[in-house]
Amino acid sequence: MKKYIIFILVFAIIGLVVGYFIFGRIQGEYIALDTIFSSSENIVESLGRNIAGLESIKQNILISGGVGALLGLII
Repeated sequence: MKKYIIFILVFAIIGLVVGYFIFGRIQGEYIALDTIFSSSENIVESLGRNIAGLESIKQNILISGGVGALLGLII
């Protein structure tokens, strides 16, 4: 059982890193992790994050981590 948890965690982390390298760019520049995963403090900032596409970037990175965790479970 411990082996399965380790595989899931390792592959989830690998999935998050790969997801960041694939989806974590805007106009060729990588976005800082704290910018992607921080929450909005007011409605104007939330609107700016939505226009910039940060919410979809965050979602894609998290989906990549989930796929990695699923792959770790299968392996």
